[in-house]
Amino acid sequence: MAKRQLHPSPTWQTDGVFKELTEMRVRTPWIEALRKKEEEGIDPTQRSNNPATPSNRDLTSKRMLDSYHRVVIPLAQDPWLLDNYLNANGQIRLGTIFMDLDALSGVIAYKHTGESVTTVTAAVDRITINHPLKELCDLELSGQVTFATGRSSMEISIQVAKAPEKGASVQKEDVLMTCAFTMVSLDPNTKKPVAICPVKVESDEEKRLFAAGEKNYKMKKARAKTGLRKQTPNDEESDLIHAMWLRQLDYHDPNNPLRKPPQTHYMSSTTLSSSQIMQPQYRNRHNFMIFGGYLLKTTFELAFCCAAAFSHSRPTFLSLDPSTFENPVPVGSVLYLKATVAYTESVNDSPSDAHLASEKDGEKRKEGGSTKVQIRVDSKVRDIEHGSTKPTGQFNYTFLVDRDISVMPQTYEEFMIWVDARRRVESVRGSIDAGGRMEGGDETKKGRDDGRRITE
Repeated sequence: MAKRQLHPSPTWQTDGVFKELTEMRVRTPWIEALRKKEEEGIDPTQRSNNPATPSNRDLTSKRMLDSYHRVVIPLAQDPWLLDNYLNANGQIRLGTIFMDLDALSGVIAYKHTGESVTTVTAAVDRITINHPLKELCDLELSGQVTFATGRSSMEISIQVAKAPEKGASVQKEDVLMTCAFTMVSLDPNTKKPVAICPVKVESDEEKRLFAAGEKNYKMKKARAKTGLRKQTPNDEESDLIHAMWLRQLDYHDPNNPLRKPPQTHYMSSTTLSSSQIMQPQYRNRHNFMIFGGYLLKTTFELAFCCAAAFSHSRPTFLSLDPSTFENPVPVGSVLYLKATVAYTESVNDSPSDAHLASEKDGEKRKEGGSTKVQIRVDSKVRDIEHGSTKPTGQFNYTFLVDRDISVMPQTYEEFMIWVDARRRVESVRGSIDAGGRMEGGDETKKGRDDGRRITE
């Protein structure tokens, strides 16, 4: 009996990452990699004292174009492929796109470094929605190494755009999102950083890209020096903390008529947590670690749920703010995630007074307002026996919700989470105001873009 052809297009076998990128990421079937590990009796996830990277590697400067890579995801042409990229509302599932972005950054990185090193995602510097999609279309993902000085790290700039007609170029208004990844190259055995080829700058545009990457690199260095582990809250931050503490005392004072407004929520009530075992289907090209794109997808979707539960509305994604990967996640380990509303900023308020639910006792906030909500997702990993625990990264997502709502910390730890998030907001705002590499204009306006959005 002949098989019924239910649909003229073939089914795309994919784990949520576009097939072409998956084939570049996963080179060996899991069962073969597992058998090889058992036969050799060597755990490739552990460090050794014998370097595998050749000492005589060619580290001659490379052009940016040497690492350029482009793929087109034919979403408008194949409904079965589109199936992997849609959410329940028929919109593009951004978490899946994030997986593709990380996979593409890996492809670009290895085109620059070669196969003799292990390259891992160290940070996502920013993912910003530029122009929300209004229709389902083929998507072009493209990028290249834009900053590398010969140390172990490199910055990779990527954009996602509506795929242009053959022979045409991408128009500015067709760019869906832009992002920057920081990748670090390690020796496969010792797991220590190794030098890579610097980038050769040729055109004026490449000079601009390199200068933007250098500025971003210096900003990250400066941000690390101002972290709360190294710098206590400044005078302004201390005043804000004290004001919120006094407001809480008023809320609980039986002799004070002021009570916590219904749209103000304590930070402790906003948390959402999840745990899951890490399966080999989401491994990286070295087989025994989970690839960074899967962590982006899972943290983003938990952050989305956290923002929705907090606001009782459907959040609109604005950006992934600077986020770091601290330790690798082994296949077979248990990943724990905790999402918290770390900071809110009403669109109706100035940044300086966004911390208070109202300026006057008993004053109600404006109805029908909107709020930027920053969700912090902390991740940690444990082995299956739960004998050891390691932090694996912190991810910071900003959403816009169509409600005037605020978060209030209570404990010292929560106040520090709030201050850290506020510093990040101020840092990003300063970069945008200064016309730095984190370009993108008015995020709030983009979040409120009229018409049907195809992006979640």
